[in-house]
Amino acid sequence: MPLAARTPISLEYRLDQSPTKDAPVVVLLHGLGSCGEDWALQRPSLLPYFTLLAPDLRGQGASPMPDGWPTIEDLAGDVLLLLDRLEIRSAHVVGLSLGGAVALQLAADEPVRWRSLIAVNAFARLRATRGSLRRGIERTWLAATGQMDELGRRVADGLFPDGRQEAFRAAAAARLAGNRPVTYLKLLAAVGRFDLRSRLEEIRAPTLVMVGEQDTTVPLVCKLELAAHIPGARLAKFPGSRHVTPLDDADAFSARLLEFLRSVEHGVPFEPIPQQESIP
Repeated sequence: MPLAARTPISLEYRLDQSPTKDAPVVVLLHGLGSCGEDWALQRPSLLPYFTLLAPDLRGQGASPMPDGWPTIEDLAGDVLLLLDRLEIRSAHVVGLSLGGAVALQLAADEPVRWRSLIAVNAFARLRATRGSLRRGIERTWLAATGQMDELGRRVADGLFPDGRQEAFRAAAAARLAGNRPVTYLKLLAAVGRFDLRSRLEEIRAPTLVMVGEQDTTVPLVCKLELAAHIPGARLAKFPGSRHVTPLDDADAFSARLLEFLRSVEHGVPFEPIPQQESIP
């Protein structure tokens, strides 16, 4: 399996201009198997104050997947190329899961470029629990055997188990099922190889680590590691949320995200609710 970094590619993206003149840019990076539409519920609260850039990461949504096996560094390089094309010199970056790994890589590689970093159910190294290892093996087997419909159903059931979440569950299942099996496997491999733990202290952007406490995809210890080792990082927990916090706790998530972004822009302290801030 080739591991060498490859040339960045051109990404498809959605750019929503804020009505506010000279509004700062927020780059929104989605999770594995999805696309930029992960952030639809955040647009109404953010757009009055920020211009929003939501790319489809390599091999996801409408963006191509070139030959070879990419790394998270490659995915980050794609995003940097897009920012250069759009002449965006500084931005906030928000990443969910896979997108969070890409955001961490970006923040470590170009610390001066980022106004802030928001890592949502993200990881510097994905550590396996018994349950997550079983689910990882299951996903790999389903993708390797071309059973993307079944993969989409099983993953979506885990992300949105509540009976009131049927619309989210159906949309997630369909989006995951639309992935090409080889593309999904390539990105799973990229996640498995990713390890940025030794570079977390290089991150200089104001950082918020956002945590769904019921997440069964990324273990809590991975997120606490980010909050403990990124200088000055803050932690916000969402007790009833699972892995896709921007959807399953959208109102609370959007309010906390907007509060943090505006606190950075205006240079005022960000004070999460105390019980959502402490690191066990």
